Amino acid sequence: MTLIKPNPFVGDLIPYVPGKPVEELERELGISGAVKIASNENPLGPSPLAEKAVTEAVHNLNRYPDGDAFYLKEKLSNKLGIKPETLIFGNGSNDVIDIAARTFMKPGDEAIFGEYAFIVYPIVTQAVGAKAVISPMPDYTHNLRDMHSRITKKTKIIFIANPNNPTGTMVGQDEFEWFIENVPEDILVLVDEAYFEYVDDEDYPNSLEYHDNGKSIITVRTFSKIYGLAGLRLGYGIAHEDIISNMQRVRHPFNSNSLSQIGAIAALDDAEHIERTKTINREGLHYVTQELEKLNIPYAPSYTNFVLIDLGEDPMATYNELLKEGVIVRPVMGYGLKTHLRVTIGTQEENEKFVNGIKKVLGK
Repeated sequence: MTLIKPNPFVGDLIPYVPGKPVEELERELGISGAVKIASNENPLGPSPLAEKAVTEAVHNLNRYPDGDAFYLKEKLSNKLGIKPETLIFGNGSNDVIDIAARTFMKPGDEAIFGEYAFIVYPIVTQAVGAKAVISPMPDYTHNLRDMHSRITKKTKIIFIANPNNPTGTMVGQDEFEWFIENVPEDILVLVDEAYFEYVDDEDYPNSLEYHDNGKSIITVRTFSKIYGLAGLRLGYGIAHEDIISNMQRVRHPFNSNSLSQIGAIAALDDAEHIERTKTINREGLHYVTQELEKLNIPYAPSYTNFVLIDLGEDPMATYNELLKEGVIVRPVMGYGLKTHLRVTIGTQEENEKFVNGIKKVLGK
């Protein structure tokens, strides 16, 4: 039997591997009380306002969602001070990134991104038959001048995650401004700001402030992280209305469901949840990094809700032993980080469970 073959771009793709679920670990090892600090989820759970709104809306699940997300678009555009026509929504920010790739790249084109950048960038690039151009990331941080030096006539998209996943680092304002000033107008600069709400640094550049300078920029954000709505899968992109109009032609119908739209509308009003999340994360990041320093475990400076640690050796033995302690963290070998683990900042109880677990595993 000869089955149909995939196109050559798909055959070599390495699928995205999500973090291990708590239920799976407890089932496999016969344990209870495990914690998952692997997928950068909000440890406080979803916005209570969103949870209430979603619960009240389940009776209407027989209806298709609003394909244009009118009320969410209106609410978010008012909050951001932008025109509704400059917004596009997706099934998570990954979907928006994929739409951008399918809209603006074709076989033979090139995309530039960092060597330790979000793994979805090489996936969407290869899926459309474009070529990945990799920029080194000294000190785990995007080198925008190096990325600029790699631009050719074939370059169509430059991906910049700020802050970056999985390293947690950020690009400062001066470098970002230099890059935007010098990048050609016909290249799409996709700025992935999935973690921007966690940044507490005056040097952080809000990419929305650079949208009116005549350059092709799309800012991509999500409701998965600080709003705690990862299970509802909702992300959004902001760009010039001509860019968004072209992406809308490629977007699948109903790619943001009814409950995600309703939950997001409510979450946008939940300032208390946002502030509590920021406080818990700030305190947790301080605690975890202090403990790592006591253990002489190097880590990358983080402006997010996770920290990248370097064990100096193959991390899988440590990862597997942590699983036995009921602690799920994230190996990042697929990103080219061969000796590292990524640890999400959780509640204080979860953070202490991780610290105690790694002390025991490493014999420290």
